[in-house]
Amino acid sequence: MRKTSINLIILFAVLCIFGCNKKENQSKTQPETMENIQVSDYGVTSKGDSIKKYTLTNKNGMKLEVINFGGIITSLTAPDKNGKYEDVVLGFTKPEDYFNGNPYYFGALIGRYGNRIANAKFTLEGKSYDIDKNDGPNSLHGGKEGFHTKFWNIEPVKDAKFPTLKLTYTSADGEEGYPGKLTTTVFYTLTDDNTLEISYEAETDKPTVVNLTQHSYFNLSGNFTKTITDHELQINADKFLSVNETLIPTGEQKLVKGTPFDFTVSKPIGKDINSNDDQLKKGKGYDHNWILNGSGLRSIAKVYHAESGRVMEVLTDEPGVQFYSGNFLDGKFDTKTGGKNEFRTGFCLETQHFPDSPNQTSFPSTELKPGQKYQSKTIYKFSVKK
Repeated sequence: MRKTSINLIILFAVLCIFGCNKKENQSKTQPETMENIQVSDYGVTSKGDSIKKYTLTNKNGMKLEVINFGGIITSLTAPDKNGKYEDVVLGFTKPEDYFNGNPYYFGALIGRYGNRIANAKFTLEGKSYDIDKNDGPNSLHGGKEGFHTKFWNIEPVKDAKFPTLKLTYTSADGEEGYPGKLTTTVFYTLTDDNTLEISYEAETDKPTVVNLTQHSYFNLSGNFTKTITDHELQINADKFLSVNETLIPTGEQKLVKGTPFDFTVSKPIGKDINSNDDQLKKGKGYDHNWILNGSGLRSIAKVYHAESGRVMEVLTDEPGVQFYSGNFLDGKFDTKTGGKNEFRTGFCLETQHFPDSPNQTSFPSTELKPGQKYQSKTIYKFSVKK
């Protein structure tokens, strides 16, 4: 009896240790749910990756939803003048539409290189690189398999003052033709003053080029069947980059004064969008880089929607912003508020270095070398004007 009892005790202890270790290992691999960060299942990709959705909530009830596919923001709410919180970013109604190409780059983190690179090639330190050609003759937003298609590791940040997610992705040397192993970290923070802060970091083991951005489409009305032409926009920029027929900068920095591109004083997006202007015809509307005034983290744009009272201010330390008026939205997908994602029902303000910088030496450099750290910050701040 005594021997049997001892054996049972030993067996129980072994099982307990095994169970505890198993539980500990599971806790390391399972997403962590905090009081203001909830984790839920979102879907499964064609490659079998299980995708999670992370929902951040601030003290006011504002919510940010992010998935670990593409670092995509699938929802972001903001209050109107009556205190009603509504989603203000466009997106798909079905998870598989994000997984199967996301042709509009809805809500995605963009890399390695946001915007276009001419002829899908560049030369760096005397060596020529051919990258993925996915936009006519050019490369757009890092190529067909850019960062918007990648599985990002997401961790809620413990002891952060506000709900914060840390997203990481390591891009292999040669991915989409880009040199160097690039380790990228992005932080999404939702503060209690209804602000979304996005901080970017990257390091490489070989000289490479980097231009990261976020590709959310906004519609402050909260109704994604309405166009954004009634939104009033101000951009703190005296110049913009003219483009050719494939939307590659010509190198000319044009003054906005006296043109439809003058947003130095707030005006409705639709006021001049249909003007008989060669640059607008090439972009089918606004799809250009504005050269921002000032430097460092500063306010660079403000959008106001009178009917809802919503205001969105954009701050960044980047030298440029791509204002895109949703000219290629084509009504092929359902919106989250019913109807289709039709022409100009969303706009983007993509903070960035300039398009095609690796091929244009007069533009601010996007080169990153080993031992250097790429760092950038952009803030989307929401408020109400009654």
